[in-house]
Amino acid sequence: MSATRVLTRAILALGSNLGEREGTLQSAVGDLVDRPEVRLQNVSPVVSTKPVGGPAGQPDFLNMVIAVETTLTSRELLAHCQAVESLHHRTREVRWDARTLDVDIIIYGDEQSSDPVLTLPHPRAGERAFVLYPWSLMDPNATLVGESVAQLAQSAPDMAGIFHVPDEPAALAP
Repeated sequence: MSATRVLTRAILALGSNLGEREGTLQSAVGDLVDRPEVRLQNVSPVVSTKPVGGPAGQPDFLNMVIAVETTLTSRELLAHCQAVESLHHRTREVRWDARTLDVDIIIYGDEQSSDPVLTLPHPRAGERAFVLYPWSLMDPNATLVGESVAQLAQSAPDMAGIFHVPDEPAALAP
């Protein structure tokens, strides 16, 4: 008989800039929590963002963040996220290229890892408004490595390029 696993809170960032982006994000949230080991806790609003890094000329992204509780290990959660990406026809040919779906584990409980396969917390999350801003809307008191997610979002270089999806194209006030 296996030992009972405890629930661990994780923050997942989802993005899409190819195909039916909004439908893909909605469907992906359902797919991510369609396992008994993953429970949805909270969902951020969807925001539109300019691509950060990668090849020039990409379409804008729709991004969101979800909070889950899971009994999966961080590696099992990563495999599950990658399976959901594959289900939505994600390909990995060029780093940071346009994609139907991107799912990143931003934090997994208090776990810290420098493993190149799964670095936790996500190594670039603290400088990416496309992760930080929707996360701050979902949880205004959230912190990342002891710093306010809302404050990190406001100082992130890509903050000026974020729009609320229903309000496009009016830019957000800083």
